[in-house]
Amino acid sequence: MSASQPLKTIVIVGGGTAGWMAASACAKVLGADYDVHLVESEEIGIIGVGEATVPHLKLFNNLLGIDDIEFVRQTQGTFKLGIQFNDWGRLGDSYIHGFGKIGHDVSLLPFHQFWIKARQLGFADDIGAYSLNTAAAPRGRFMPSATDVPANSPLADIRYAYHFDAGRYAKFLRGYAEARGVRRTEGKIEQVRLRAEDGFVESVVLENGTVITGDLFIDCSGFRGLLIEQALHTGYTDFTRWLPCDRALAVGCEKVGPPTPYTRVTARAAGWQWRIPLQHRTGNGHVYAGACLGDDEAAATLLANLDGKPLGEPRLLRFTPGMRKKAWNKNVVALGLASGFLEPLESTSIFLIQSGIARLLSLFPQRDFSAALIDRYNAQSAFELEHIRDFLILHYHATARDDTPFWNDCRTMQVPDSLQENIRLFRDSGRFFRDGEEMFADVSWVQVMLGQNIMPRTYHPMVDLMPEQDLRAFVTGIGSVIAGCVDLMPMHQAFIDRYCAVAA
Repeated sequence: MSASQPLKTIVIVGGGTAGWMAASACAKVLGADYDVHLVESEEIGIIGVGEATVPHLKLFNNLLGIDDIEFVRQTQGTFKLGIQFNDWGRLGDSYIHGFGKIGHDVSLLPFHQFWIKARQLGFADDIGAYSLNTAAAPRGRFMPSATDVPANSPLADIRYAYHFDAGRYAKFLRGYAEARGVRRTEGKIEQVRLRAEDGFVESVVLENGTVITGDLFIDCSGFRGLLIEQALHTGYTDFTRWLPCDRALAVGCEKVGPPTPYTRVTARAAGWQWRIPLQHRTGNGHVYAGACLGDDEAAATLLANLDGKPLGEPRLLRFTPGMRKKAWNKNVVALGLASGFLEPLESTSIFLIQSGIARLLSLFPQRDFSAALIDRYNAQSAFELEHIRDFLILHYHATARDDTPFWNDCRTMQVPDSLQENIRLFRDSGRFFRDGEEMFADVSWVQVMLGQNIMPRTYHPMVDLMPEQDLRAFVTGIGSVIAGCVDLMPMHQAFIDRYCAVAA
């Protein structure tokens, strides 16, 4: 077969967020030259009662040409400036991992290096006072980047993400994709047929006997991995020894008060609880280690800590933290939960779907399915997941808590060498170096390490080139500018009411 022969038919197995994101992107980027066919069953529910994201999703929506305000309105969404962590480092601790910049860098040095010295000298506030997002979020204020302010104003560059109803997002993207030629077939897949000569997936057979053939198959079938695992037996790398939570209970509750422009995650005895505010309700969940906590006790903890009346019974999800040994095997690319799952902390799930789609389109194959493309895809996927894994482990390991067996085990566990080296370097002199294109940048690592009480012993020696009087003025000035900018921002609820409220 000629290496230049293009594939023509893409079959997406499974809908939900992953399936319809893939369908929408393929329809937009590949156009009418490719036949995109999605198979899903309405009898198979999707996971999620409220989804939180990272700012990267805005890039995906921009690629599709989706208007920001219309997207938030259609998904009954709200805006997210960061994540508030409660009781993680010690009981009573609280910090915000905010999106966007911290302070103002000077030459080659990031602002936090100057902050370390100022803190040691006693004239610096908490690091959150020097970031617009972390200062605005607890005050309930939000706005997108302003266009009528100086380019160097913090208000000119506001990074934000979203909270939204995952089911509404999938429905919204379905309309987008079908309008651009994506075909949808309703039905459950009963059989996966493989080609005898090479083991590639040839077709899927539905319960009603319909046979759907394709060249490239995208597996968005969730945890079961209908193609990538059940058919191709790809294998799975388990991260449970570092990420001990393997269960989650999810439930919505009635909205109480204006929505916060941040996700809240609160550490519990054997895991943590999320709170995601939407326009019409609040999404909640309890993520925990089944070996340390029974399901009934976990549900009781969740229900006892809701803002409002629950809107149903908690739904139990079981998962194994980890990743497929190959995200791309033969002619199957797994996205979303089918490719692996770390856990909901830091809202990386939709980012990984988006990243996998972008990687697939960048390494899009011909019908010969070049091993060079597949190997590069898998190497980049593993790199990405392993670095996110380390960042998530940091939250559990960097704790002083020993009040429960769960937290004591997390505090004393042996972590990957790559993470241990990051902690060692930061504890020494506040330095962090991003590894290539890993998802989380230095501002994220710095906020979490400082928030969980990893305090550097010293700072970069070039900080001492700034006289102490100038350092005081510099740090104080940054704090004043941030505080003044926050005062100018509207309340989150007021912004939603004016621009993107759902019609009653």
